[in-house]
Amino acid sequence: MKKIAVLTSGGDAPGMNACIRAVVRTALYKNLKVIGIRRGYTGLLSGDFMKMTTGSVANIIQRGGTILGTSRCEEFRTSEGRARAFEMIQKEGIEGLIVIGGDGTFRGAYELSREGEVPIVGVPGTIDNDVYGTDETIGFDTAINTALEAIDKIRDTAASHERVFFVEVMGRSSGFIAAQVGLGGGAEFVVVPETRTDLNELCERLLKSIRRGKKACIVIVAEGKESGGAFQIAQQVNACIGTEYRVCVLGHIQRGGSPTARDRVLASKLGSAAVNALLAGHRNVMVGEVKGEIVLTPLEETWTKIKPIDRSLLELVDILAGGTRN
Repeated sequence: MKKIAVLTSGGDAPGMNACIRAVVRTALYKNLKVIGIRRGYTGLLSGDFMKMTTGSVANIIQRGGTILGTSRCEEFRTSEGRARAFEMIQKEGIEGLIVIGGDGTFRGAYELSREGEVPIVGVPGTIDNDVYGTDETIGFDTAINTALEAIDKIRDTAASHERVFFVEVMGRSSGFIAAQVGLGGGAEFVVVPETRTDLNELCERLLKSIRRGKKACIVIVAEGKESGGAFQIAQQVNACIGTEYRVCVLGHIQRGGSPTARDRVLASKLGSAAVNALLAGHRNVMVGEVKGEIVLTPLEETWTKIKPIDRSLLELVDILAGGTRN
């Protein structure tokens, strides 16, 4: 193997640049040529390639987002689009591809590798932390710290006005962010897709906190159709107890910002491991970290197997808030 390429796809995550840096510099150290593909699979289809050097990735480890850009490409979802992508790979002389992203990115990579027979290694980069095969994904630690900083500030105004705040965090199909933020932020209740939300219990919890003199209450809600989102939960609770409330949707602020040390280290380790995996002959796998060790997981398992949430965190939120969960 003499030439590899790297791209970022799907939602951006803090630490992607640190991962790109690790891929490029490890590959150059191994005497490989490296091509950066701009705008994810969209750039792969259009041949938006750039030669990567040591200087290409200088001074980016601390930057959020991705210097290569990202996108969601509908054309790549078709077999015709993937055939075109494989033609571009062959034309450029790319012998291995590293893709940084989440489960949607890996689904596309799996089909491309299977249909075009190109060696591909995935690196998990998503703030949702919902990819099977790694304890944490790149960007997760930064996202929860960003959300916690916002919640600490929300608590100040909540206490001043004696209000209940419903704070919506990202995680359409998983409650990893909500669980960590709920515990770290001292929330009264956490709503996640993995567990049934008992509105009566939630209302009783809030009333109990108010009766004992608590001036501010925080409820963390993971976004998504399962919960209906923070606005729907807030309206249902208000209809029950009639307390003054506000809703705050943190949204894409969770994706931005300089990555934490933890994310930079994880991204550097996984980026380098991805290059080594390609050179060792692995294909259609994702590199991850489990209990401090680098592991390889078949790409198909990263979305067909469900990564379980740590329910003990939810139980601890309830205990520390003074309640119980059914």
